Amino acid sequence: MSGRASGFATCFFSSLILSACLTGTAPASAYEEIAVSNGATVTGTVRFVGEQPQPTRFELRRYYDRAYCGALSDGSGYRLLREVAVGEQQGLKDVIVTIEGVEKGKPFEFQETKLEANICQFVPFVSVMRNEHPLSVVNLDSVSHDLQFYEREREHIFIMFHRPALTKAGTSDIVRLTGNRRGITMQCGMHPYMQGHGLAVENPYYAITGMEGTFAIKDLPPGSYRIKAWHPTLGEKEQAITVADNGTMSVGFTFEGK
Repeated sequence: MSGRASGFATCFFSSLILSACLTGTAPASAYEEIAVSNGATVTGTVRFVGEQPQPTRFELRRYYDRAYCGALSDGSGYRLLREVAVGEQQGLKDVIVTIEGVEKGKPFEFQETKLEANICQFVPFVSVMRNEHPLSVVNLDSVSHDLQFYEREREHIFIMFHRPALTKAGTSDIVRLTGNRRGITMQCGMHPYMQGHGLAVENPYYAITGMEGTFAIKDLPPGSYRIKAWHPTLGEKEQAITVADNGTMSVGFTFEGK
């Protein structure tokens, strides 16, 4: 499902904090924390080849708060949503790289996903989330937003929770991931160009690429695993890897323009 699909967003006033817990119907992961003294390091680069998708254009006059949200316009009355960001060396940004099948390893210290609503956009655009842990969104805007969250599975969309425009006191709700779904999409019902994406992770072995497209995942216990590269609109790719004690290996992924 594209980030352009019907949306879910955040609605807030200044300094508003939204808190939600991600809780699933399936049992919690059996990941076990141990001391890792002989861990391996996996590095790599995610690249993009082919023609880059054009940004989606939204005519500001058709939506609420066009003057305020227009601070990030193209200068011609349109707000642009660029869902594929590529660096100078063709590195692909906003890819979440995860290693699957790790039953035990280093401490899983990530406890909370923190987002901002800033000039009618989610910051960051792509983030990791953790089942049964908090998600907080701080609104830095002086305008309201309409909060909608959806879980994703291929072409199917499932609403997780929807809140009306939030008050200064804030609001909270529970997001329940169902089945084995991991992808989450966010959009504002008042400002449809305000979109974001999340992926639920099950262990601490993950990384998010920047404009260079590079990643590094450390302290991985020796063994055989699947490594996956997930982009919210370009899909997911995976490979099998085997790492040795204190080893280092490099893995590359390539996404193509559609």
